[in-house]
Amino acid sequence: MSVRNLVVNKRVYARLDMIGKGGSSRVYRVMNNANEIYAIKRVSLDKTDAETMSGYMNEIALLKRLEGNSRIIRLVDSEVKGTLADPKGTLMLVMECGEIDFAKLLLDQQKEPMNMAWIAYYWQQMLQAVQVIHDEKIVHSDLKPANFVLVKGQLKLIDFGIANAIANDTTNIQRDHTIGTVNYMSPEAIECQENMSRLKVGRSSDVWSLGCILYQMVYGHPPFHHLGVLQKMKAIPDTNHEIKFPAFSLKGTRVRKDLIECMKGCLVRDPKQRSLIPDMLEDDWLSLKESM
Repeated sequence: MSVRNLVVNKRVYARLDMIGKGGSSRVYRVMNNANEIYAIKRVSLDKTDAETMSGYMNEIALLKRLEGNSRIIRLVDSEVKGTLADPKGTLMLVMECGEIDFAKLLLDQQKEPMNMAWIAYYWQQMLQAVQVIHDEKIVHSDLKPANFVLVKGQLKLIDFGIANAIANDTTNIQRDHTIGTVNYMSPEAIECQENMSRLKVGRSSDVWSLGCILYQMVYGHPPFHHLGVLQKMKAIPDTNHEIKFPAFSLKGTRVRKDLIECMKGCLVRDPKQRSLIPDMLEDDWLSLKESM
């Protein structure tokens, strides 16, 4: 697309650069005429089936419903240009623009010794963000660090996995995410995928993924990172495959026992036995109280 400007509902945005792309979507950083920075997600609708389209529409509806919630990225404007059958049809979403995604922030942080205050600060915000969508009866089912961005120092959820949850588009999920995402996939999500079943995974599936992210915050990598993709798919649901929780972090800092218990509570193979987000938000270590 050679045009430098993007227009949504007659408002003109100057295109600065492309900050992300998926199968049929591109995300641009843009500036309006008041010099405010936003992100525009532009989705080509030419290959979009009705189910995927309803996923996009649900995402827009959810963003509108959650407007004003500080843990969810804000939708500023949206427009469908053309129609679903139109080869030039596009969906335009104007959103708050994050400064950095959490995956990049994690990489930067891993150069430093483990910092409990840093972990507690972002873990709490991550739990709050996922609780918001759970309260709306939405299970993300594909959480990973890149789903969170920082906006003015605050962590926000940018993607709700709705299109994935609604569209039976497993090939797309495979192509776009598999290698990165298997690291954070819950045992039941893997089993659903392997059986090609439409069974819905529950909220506890997101708790497992969050536990993998917390593990990475503590140890510098998710729990199954050392295995190949197929080995991961086997090991994650395998109750005989032990997850190790070393007493020391990568840079030699001792890990608090209650923090290890928190990770263990998320990474239980049986979804019914996993910790609940409201309970984890009450954990003493979040306020850095001395562990008993």
